Amino acid sequence: MARTLVTASAATALVAFATPAWASSTIPLKSAHQGSTAAAFQQECGDEKFVDKLPAHDGWHFVLPGSKKTAGDFERLSLTFSNGSATVTVAMPDDSDAYPDFLSATGNGQVKHAYVFTPAGWTLVGGTATISGEDDEFNLSHTCPGTVPSGSPSPSPSASASPSPSTSPSTSTSPSASTSPSTSTSPSTSESASPSGSSSTTPGTGGGGGGQDGDLPLTGVAVTTVALFGLALIGGGVALTVLRRRRDRITFTS
Repeated sequence: MARTLVTASAATALVAFATPAWASSTIPLKSAHQGSTAAAFQQECGDEKFVDKLPAHDGWHFVLPGSKKTAGDFERLSLTFSNGSATVTVAMPDDSDAYPDFLSATGNGQVKHAYVFTPAGWTLVGGTATISGEDDEFNLSHTCPGTVPSGSPSPSPSASASPSPSTSPSTSTSPSASTSPSTSTSPSTSESASPSGSSSTTPGTGGGGGGQDGDLPLTGVAVTTVALFGLALIGGGVALTVLRRRRDRITFTS
C-alpha cells in the first residue's frame, strides 16, 4: 500500500507540473492598442526599464494582464511595426534582432512584462504572444517616445546642390583657355613675321640698289690690277733668280 501511494503521488505531481506546458497558446495584441505610435499612447518615461533608452528610440512596454486563472507567462512575442515605407517584424526574445528587447520577470518568477525599443516614430501595427497558459489578449501598457532625427533629410538636398556650383567653374575656365591663347599667339606671329621680312628686304633694297651697282666695277678693277701686278713681280723675280743661277754656273777655263 505504501509503494502504491508513493507512486500515485509522484505521478500526480508530474502531471500537475506538466499541465501548463501542454496548455500553451497564442493570443493577439489588444485591438485598441494596434495602429498607435509611442508618442500617441500613454507615456511613462519614468519606468526604470527606460533609463538606458537611446534618445532616437521609442520604448514599448507590453504586459500580460492575466485576466484568467489559467493565464501563464510570456514565452515569445512577435510584434509588427511600420516604419513608413515597410513593415518590420520584431521577434522577442531574439539576440540576433537589430532592435533590443527582453522579457522581465516579477518577484515571484512570473514573466508578465516585455520591453522592446524601436527607432523613433514607428507605428505598432499588431502582434501575437505565446504564453504558457490561456488568455484572451495581451496589452500595451505604456510607452516612452524618442526624438525623430530631423537632420537626416537636410543633408541630401545640400549634397545635391553642391555639385551644381562645382560644374559652373568648369565651364567658366573653358572660354578663358580657348580665347586667351588664340589672341595671344596671333599677334606674336604677326609681329615676328614683320620684323623678319623688314630686316631682309630693307638692307637688300637700300644698300644694293644704287651703291652696289657703282661699287662693284671699282672693286673689280682694283683687285684685277693688284693681282696682275703681283703676278708680274713674281714672274720677274723668278726670271731674275733663274738668270742668277745660270750666271753662277758659268766657269772659265784657260
